[in-house]
Amino acid sequence: MVVFRIERRSGVPAYLQIVHQVEQALRMGALSEGDRLPTAAQVAADTKVNPNTTLKAYRELERSGLVEVRQGAGTFITRSLAAPQDEPDSPLRTRLADWMREAAAVGLTEREVTALFERVRAQLFASPSGSAQE
Repeated sequence: MVVFRIERRSGVPAYLQIVHQVEQALRMGALSEGDRLPTAAQVAADTKVNPNTTLKAYRELERSGLVEVRQGAGTFITRSLAAPQDEPDSPLRTRLADWMREAAAVGLTEREVTALFERVRAQLFASPSGSAQE
């Protein structure tokens, strides 16, 4: 199960943070087809966001074809976003793991690594088309 974390100072709407966290969990394999997402009430209790915020995120995920709402049963993952380069022996994964080991060796904390990664990701993928800028 995914545990949502809402960064109130990020400037990103809470519902989009939920969408992005589900997408990331799908890419990383933490969520897979058939998994049930927490209810809006559970997310509200854990994150202190309005349940309607979670419902808005889940509707967005449903529109993108990643989840299915089953009346009375919950919201379920319908497909994965895990790509072949997520395999343990992929060159991208290996280089990222090497970089993270290097970051840890120079004393960066997990939070600092995440912040650095997010800043670089935001810079590279900030174009309107969503593709990396050269």
